[in-house]
Amino acid sequence: MFDVLVYLVENYFDEADCPDPETLELKLKVAGFDGDEIDAALHWLSGLAVTGATELPAAFAARHSFRSFVPSEEKQLSRECRGLLAFLESAGAIDPLRRELIIERALALPQGGVDVEQLRIICLVVLWSTGVEPDALILDELLPDGEPRELH
Repeated sequence: MFDVLVYLVENYFDEADCPDPETLELKLKVAGFDGDEIDAALHWLSGLAVTGATELPAAFAARHSFRSFVPSEEKQLSRECRGLLAFLESAGAIDPLRRELIIERALALPQGGVDVEQLRIICLVVLWSTGVEPDALILDELLPDGEPRELH
């Protein structure tokens, strides 16, 4: 699933260029992705659209806050993951609204716990889906190790 998400961010960096779900599914199959992996990624992305549109008020993004994690969140988000979120928020790369979207989408993964590499991809996808283009240093921090640094 994460390979599909990285592919989408790299090839459709401007979300407006992303085709409709049916066309996208065909393009992903042609690119060589497995049907189950495509379905999981598209289902996860549809949850992002629903959560982003309905759960939190837009005014939440302007607030500065301290995020405390409940034990169930700490179980699924490692100390490194929580540190990455704190770093991104303190650097101004994400606001509290996007932080909550990232946490919600990380907790929505079917396999449970999230490692820091997966959280980096989730952060990229949330920024991508909300129309935020991170600066070069933040982008370099979020791109998975070993991946090309060139976006289309």
